[in-house]
Formats: sequence, C-alpha cells, structure tokens
Amino acid sequence: MAELPRLDREWLADHPLPAPEADADKNSRGRVLAVGGCALVPGGLLLTGEAALRAGAGKLQLATIAAAAPGLGLAMPEAAVIPLAAGNDGEIADPGTRLAEALERCDAAVAGAAMSCGDAGGRLVDAIVADARWTGTAVLDAAALMALHHRAKAVRARGGATVLTPHIGEMAALLDQDAAAIEADRQDAVRRAAGHFGAVVTLKGRNTLIAAPDGAVLVYTGGGVGLATGGSGDVLAGIVAGLAARGADPLVATAWAVWLHGEAGRRCGERIGPIGFLARELLALVPGLMAAP
Repeated sequence: MAELPRLDREWLADHPLPAPEADADKNSRGRVLAVGGCALVPGGLLLTGEAALRAGAGKLQLATIAAAAPGLGLAMPEAAVIPLAAGNDGEIADPGTRLAEALERCDAAVAGAAMSCGDAGGRLVDAIVADARWTGTAVLDAAALMALHHRAKAVRARGGATVLTPHIGEMAALLDQDAAAIEADRQDAVRRAAGHFGAVVTLKGRNTLIAAPDGAVLVYTGGGVGLATGGSGDVLAGIVAGLAARGADPLVATAWAVWLHGEAGRRCGERIGPIGFLARELLALVPGLMAAP
C-alpha cells in the first residue's frame, strides 16, 4: 500500500468537529433517524441509535419492525420509535409513508444495521434515495450495502451526501468483485467505490481506509482485534450519523467516527482485555474521547 495520510490526532486537530452554541437546543444539535433491525437481531439497532446520541446528536428516531419496536422504546427512552411492517422473513417489508415522514424530520439517516437480508436493505435504500425532498446525509451500512451495486446511479444523483461503511465482504458486493481481489489492493478498491457511488467510503479492517469521491484516501492504523465483534460496525455507523447530523462534513464525520470507534476499542482492550469486550462497551467512551482527542 502506498504511503497515505494518517488519521491521527494531528489530522483531527486540523479538521475539528462543529461546536454547538452554548444555548443550542436539541433540534439544532442534529436529528438522526436509524432504520434497521429484524426478528433475528431485534436489539441491534439500539447500538446504532445510542452511538448517534453519544456522538452528540440531539434527537433520535428508531424505525424497525413492529414486533421489536416496544422493546427498543423501553431500552432507549431517549428515542422516538417508529414501528414498520415486517414480512414473513422477519425483515422490514415496506418502509412506506412512515419512513418518508421520519426522513423529513432528520438531518442524517443511517440504514441497514442489524438486518440479515439484502433485499430488505435494498427496499430501504430505494425509499431513501428516491425521496428527492430529503437532502440530509445518508449513512448506508450492512444489509443496505449488499443491495447497492445496481443502485449506484441513484446514489450519485442524491441531493445530499452519502457515506458507505463496508467490511471486505460488503465491499466485494459493492464492486461486484471477488473479496480476494479487493484484499489484494484495498486502496484501489476504496477509491473506486468512492468514485463510483459519489460517496465517502470507509473500508474497515486492521488498517481502515477512508476515501472521498475525489480520490483522497486516509488510513487509520489503531483500534485492535477486539473490534472484530458483533455489533461493532453498527456502533461505527451510528457515530458517523450523529456527527453528520451535527453538521460535520461527510469526510470529517466519517474520519472522526473511525478514530473514536478505534480509540474506544483500544481503551477497552487495555481495561478489559484485547478480545472479549462487547460492542456496547464502546459507547460510553465516545463522549470523553470526542472532547479530548
């Protein structure tokens, strides 16, 4: 891999997050909509939603299958919860008008977390990119990424910014390419994906790469193997959405999220052990790291 600019404290100092005014209310702090979850992973969206709030967003809506909605509402009383119809497979069947109405009330939306079906993820993507009235930042993760290859034109045509957060398998689906070929030249892959979708793209891994649509790439080398655990990606996507809702540029929001997520993992590794900590244990560390990087 060619020498790349490093995502480190110096980069963060040169690219600060927007600071809220002292009298800012919760609406001006940014509003996030998190859409996802399924019968197989009914609680996963909780990680994404809490991550958005820990990143400083002021308001949160969680949209998930109706059967999971009451549990999420009880687990996170800080959020509004929107029940969506589910199909026989336990996945979101039809986002419908409820999702369109929720989009109108948010600055950033994160879709695809805690879902197990690419077709259901595709329906979410279609609902978000087809809404020309909504120009907020769309963060597409997990199942939403698995359905994106044939939707590149629609994603590029969006009026708002888009962030994609794939791991190696999801990147292979995005580019319709074998995962081994992606792994052989990760830098080329992340650049091509960013240009093809007109999006900020982060390719997760031991060294995480972040590419902008213009071809610029950053590398983050921190974190640790403990971050390779269930729910960790859901946390990262939520942090991106929270920072974007606050008004951070998409590249800045993504880079800060990668660093916050990785440094939280590093601290959990030191305090708990290099492996075995849980994704939800990352969350409480985010505000302190964000205040004093």
